[in-house]
Amino acid sequence: MNNSMNSRKNAARAERLQRRIDAGFVDKHFPEVASIVINMMYNQKGIQKSLPRIVNFFPSSYALFRVDCLSRGCVDGGFDLTQVITAMIRNHRETAKGDLSCEGGPSHDHSAIVYEVTIQYA
Repeated sequence: MNNSMNSRKNAARAERLQRRIDAGFVDKHFPEVASIVINMMYNQKGIQKSLPRIVNFFPSSYALFRVDCLSRGCVDGGFDLTQVITAMIRNHRETAKGDLSCEGGPSHDHSAIVYEVTIQYA
């Protein structure tokens, strides 16, 4: 791996950490939420097998509802569920289903998820 690639990865890692810090914690923004669970099936273009993933958020978790893409070549990608989750909380909904494509590159359609979000309220 060359220095340029390492430098980009380190910069991306530092930026992700700063986004988490800036987001604050779930309990500060959404005190009525006890837990958020994202169940998803990750699909990558060119790979036949889907990969199940589960991401849990608790009151002490960062309120950054973004899930990283698993593709090695993905640059600045991931799946942002912030609007889905904040709309659910605003409307006091317990479940929502949908699908999202990765926001990063090398191409905009290299991976996707089918998700189900479940929220438990305190």
